[in-house]
Amino acid sequence: MQTRALREYAARRGWTIALQVKEIGSGASQREKREQLLEAARRREIDVVLVWRLDRWGRSVTDLLASLQELEHLGVGFVSLTEALDLTTPAGRAMAALLAVFAEFEREILRERVRAGLAHARQNGQRLGRPLTAAHHADEVHKFYRAGMSKSEIARRLQIGRTSVRRMLKERMG
Repeated sequence: MQTRALREYAARRGWTIALQVKEIGSGASQREKREQLLEAARRREIDVVLVWRLDRWGRSVTDLLASLQELEHLGVGFVSLTEALDLTTPAGRAMAALLAVFAEFEREILRERVRAGLAHARQNGQRLGRPLTAAHHADEVHKFYRAGMSKSEIARRLQIGRTSVRRMLKERMG
């Protein structure tokens, strides 16, 4: 049904279909067919991307906006049939500008939530950042160092970084 409607729309506009992409799947982060279509746009093989719905093209407002901006930069139009969004027209480009505003709003809200979550975790005494990986070797590092082993050899033997060895020795001695 969707394919037929898209083909009929293209025929009404007098467009020649250069590439048809049908991606099946649910929200996959890697969308190979869409990437192939973008590659065709980058090679200037297509003039317009026609989709059934916006959610068929982008999985988030941010993702949608980024790809629409790239298409605009490449001089490739974009039309979403069911939303009647045609970025080849001035009204469609105005709608894209509104989408940009909402995408920025979405990013700001996400940023605020992340900051609030980090602040809450800190207040509850939770340690943030990269987990300590080499620190559990501190006693062995000091034992080997006192036995006269070089820092490089200690790092090699314990399979940790030389910088970690130096830091552990400095913390205990300094």
